[in-house]
Amino acid sequence: MKFPKRYAIVLLTFLCTNVCYIERMGFSIAYTAAADSIGVNQSSKGMILSTFYYGYVLSQIPGGWAAQSVGGRRILLLSFLLWSLTCALVPLDPSRISVLVMARLLVGIAQGFIFPSIHTVLAQWVPPHERSRSVSLTTSGMYLGAAAGMLLLPSIVKHRGPQSVFLVEAGLGISWCVLWYKFASDPPHLDHPKSTGLPITKSKEKGSLMHPAKIPWKKMILSMPVWAIVVNNFTFHYSLYVLMNWLPTYFELGLQLSLQEMGSSKMLPYLNMFVFSNLGGVIADHLITRRLLSVSWSRKLLNSIGFVVSALALLVLPLFKTSAGTVLCSSVSLGFLALGRAGFAVNHLDIAPKHAGIVMGVSNTAGTLAGIIGVGLTGRILEMAKATDVNLSSPDSWKPVFFIPAYLCIFSSLIFLIFSGGERIFE
Repeated sequence: MKFPKRYAIVLLTFLCTNVCYIERMGFSIAYTAAADSIGVNQSSKGMILSTFYYGYVLSQIPGGWAAQSVGGRRILLLSFLLWSLTCALVPLDPSRISVLVMARLLVGIAQGFIFPSIHTVLAQWVPPHERSRSVSLTTSGMYLGAAAGMLLLPSIVKHRGPQSVFLVEAGLGISWCVLWYKFASDPPHLDHPKSTGLPITKSKEKGSLMHPAKIPWKKMILSMPVWAIVVNNFTFHYSLYVLMNWLPTYFELGLQLSLQEMGSSKMLPYLNMFVFSNLGGVIADHLITRRLLSVSWSRKLLNSIGFVVSALALLVLPLFKTSAGTVLCSSVSLGFLALGRAGFAVNHLDIAPKHAGIVMGVSNTAGTLAGIIGVGLTGRILEMAKATDVNLSSPDSWKPVFFIPAYLCIFSSLIFLIFSGGERIFE
C-alpha cells in the first residue's frame, strides 16, 4: 500500500515543531549556563530570554498573510532556514548583549512564521475527518521537544560547552530543511477533493501556483467563533508559560526542594502533554467520523473537558506540600490543557480552511502576548507577596499564581462553549 503523501507532510510538521521547541529550550539552558559563569545579573538575563517573544509576536499575523499569499510550504522552509543559520553563525557570548538581543529577535521573528505556515499547509493537505489527530500530532511535537531538551541538552552543555548547543540546534534545523525541501510539495487540487485548503490551479507560464482568496478582515474581526478561538489560545498559553517559567521556582522556594534531586520527574508534565494532545485528536476524529457528535460539539466537548479539568488541578495544586503531589497536579493540568487543543486549536481549520494561517496568526498573537503578560504579572504578584512572606516559602503565597490561570480556563471554556462553531464561515 502506497504511503499517502499527506501522512508524510503531517510527520514533517511534527518534526518541525519538535525541533523548534528543542531550540527554545536549548537557548534557555545554554545561555543561562554561559551567563551564570560570568556573573550576569538577573535583569540582563531576563531581557535576553524575553527578546525572542517580542520578535515572535511581531510576525504572527504577517506570517499568516505571507503563508496564504506566497505559500505555506515555501514560507515554512525560509523561516526554518533563517533561524537555523542564525543559531549556527551567532556566538554565544553573554557579554555581547546587543548581538544576542538582535539574534534572539531575529529567531523570534523567523519562528513566528512557522505555525501560521503549518496551518496553511495542513488546510491544503488534510481532509476534515483527519484534522483533529493531524493538528494534535503536529502540535504535540512541541511538548516532546521540550521534554527532550530538558533531558538531553544539560549534558551537552556540561561536556561540550554552551556554544555546542547552538551547533546542535542549527544541525537539526538544517537537516529538517533538507527533508522538507525533498519531500514536501503543494497538493494537486484534483488529487485532494476533500481537502478544503487553498485551491491549486495550473498556469502555462509558472506551473502550479496558489491563488488565495481575498482576506475578509472585517468579517473575521466581527466573528464570535474567531474570538472564541482567540480567547482560548490566550488562556492556553497564559497557563502554559506561567507553569513553564515559574513552576521550577515554586519547587525551590515554595516547597524548598532542589530541582537536581527531582531527576527526570520534571519532564512528566511535558510528556503528559504529548500523550494527551494526541489522545484528544484521536477522540475528536472518532466522534466526528462515527457521527457520534457534530464537528462543533466535538470541539466544544474536548475543549470544555480539557480546560475545566486543568482548572481544577491548578486550584488544588497549592494544597500539596510534596514534589509528587505538585508534579501530579501540574501534569494533570498541562495534560488536559493539551487535550483541549483538539477543541480550539483545530477549530481554525473548521471555520476558515482557506484562511487558517491568518486566523492562526491572530490567535497565536494573543497566545504570545499571554505569555509575556502572564510571566511578568506572576513576577509582580510574587514581589507583592514578599511583604508578608520574605522567602516565598509558604504555598499560600503562590495561590494567586495558580488561581488566575485556573479562573481563566473556566471563563474561556464557557466562551468557547457558547460562541464557537464547527461549520465553515469564511470562503
